[in-house]
Amino acid sequence: MAAALTAALVIAGGAAPASADSYPSWDDVQAAKNNAAAAQAEVDRINGLLQSLQTAANAAGDLAVKRLGEYGAAEAALQAATAKAQDLAERAQEAGAKADQLKAQSGTLAEQLTRAGTSSVSLRLFLSPSASRSDSLLYQLGAVSKLADRSSALFAQATAQKNLATSLSAQASAAQTIRDQLATAAKKALDAATAAKQAADAQLADQKQHANTLYAQLATLKNTEASVEQKYAEGVAAAEAAQQAANSGGGSDGFAPPPGMVVDPAGAQAYASSRLAAFGWGQDQMGCLIKLWNHESGWRADAYNTSSGAYGIPQSLPASKMASAGPDWMTNQNTQVNWGLDYINRAYGSPCAAWNFEMSHDPNWY
Repeated sequence: MAAALTAALVIAGGAAPASADSYPSWDDVQAAKNNAAAAQAEVDRINGLLQSLQTAANAAGDLAVKRLGEYGAAEAALQAATAKAQDLAERAQEAGAKADQLKAQSGTLAEQLTRAGTSSVSLRLFLSPSASRSDSLLYQLGAVSKLADRSSALFAQATAQKNLATSLSAQASAAQTIRDQLATAAKKALDAATAAKQAADAQLADQKQHANTLYAQLATLKNTEASVEQKYAEGVAAAEAAQQAANSGGGSDGFAPPPGMVVDPAGAQAYASSRLAAFGWGQDQMGCLIKLWNHESGWRADAYNTSSGAYGIPQSLPASKMASAGPDWMTNQNTQVNWGLDYINRAYGSPCAAWNFEMSHDPNWY
């Protein structure tokens, strides 16, 4: 796991976790506390470590979302290939059945022709002494001729259907081969996504473990409370995230489903509606918010933009910006909604203002 995590962070361009001897001990904190310069140096050191932890956790989370997006694309391709292979197989079966039916009809007509005997009809016509009998025999000859034409047409149709069935069977076989290859690719993508998610979870756990101690040490140096230092850091992170654009425009075009994640657009909308008052907005803003996030993500917490990497209901870019709203941003739609509403409030003032901005340019983004 440690090797996978380190590799993941390098690939994602994030910081690797600090080594054990990089963290200050409580003895270091106590020794520095009575010296202003030393105390400030230790404060800076701790803040740097906290930032490094957050950066590493964000990088791991963004990589996990990327891998989950690749899995989502592979799974979608597999489903499409499966449907195509099944459709071709069904069409080949139908064409084969139709060919057999037409062949049987052609055989029946051929048998009738044999019994009718066109040559005997012609002979009877030649020997017929009366006009009425002659007319009857001419009619029989015409009927036999039509019967022969119909038999030939049915045989030709049967042959064409048989050729179509053969062609469709070959296409179905090729489609099944592609489907099997895509199934292997989807399994590989799922394994990579699962490993990346586990690495992100491990990095987040490491962040929590060390951050709790670091905030306590920071509070000791500054004679404050650990909760105060943590809330301040979270506020700064949220403000920095809100100053950046939420996405690149264009909204989601795929999905990045973390294992076991529940996607409930209706539930997300209900939760968002309940949160409007916290920002001083009335329910009149909900219509704009619904349109905005319908356009961006369809209110799906696993929505993913395959070109930009934007993720989640508000289409945060990078996805890990939402970490400022909670460590479960990758899988909790309420956390995503909280971040998105805070972003809208800071950047635009209201959902309707954000929606108007979204619609004011092409491609759309907010």
